[in-house]
Amino acid sequence: MFNLEFSPSPPLTLCSRMSSAGGGSPMQVHAVRFGPGQELLGSLQAFVEERRLRAPFIITCVGSVTKATLRLANATATNTNEVIHLTGRFEIVSLVGTLNPEAHVHICLSDGEGKTIGGHVMGDLEVFTTAEVVVGEAVDLRFIREMDERTGFPELVIQPRTDKSA
Repeated sequence: MFNLEFSPSPPLTLCSRMSSAGGGSPMQVHAVRFGPGQELLGSLQAFVEERRLRAPFIITCVGSVTKATLRLANATATNTNEVIHLTGRFEIVSLVGTLNPEAHVHICLSDGEGKTIGGHVMGDLEVFTTAEVVVGEAVDLRFIREMDERTGFPELVIQPRTDKSA
């Protein structure tokens, strides 16, 4: 029926713009699909950089991966806690986060028995069959990260975007 070939070339995208209601920022929506073997987090970051998105976030994602490196909960500035390396076939149950250069992304995966695990994405998310991602951008804002002495981590700072072309 369909003969689809996947390569590391730029993914196909669809873009639309929604206006805000009652304040906030208008949102631009980008739909992108990644294929087998592509590293999902790095591909998303490249997508964001290529399109010069300044306040990007993941709206939704469905797909599957064969690898994942996750940091589990209870991390502190001095104890990054347990990092696990998963291999196998996993469905992406949820993928959420912000995609500025210092991306902060969490994932929930389920295995062949329906058991789930989740955590902070450290990388190594290798797409198994597909990853269909919808990325939003708050077009009037800019996301940056600054060290927060209270948490010991670089935390999200939301700023008005002054240069719409950058």
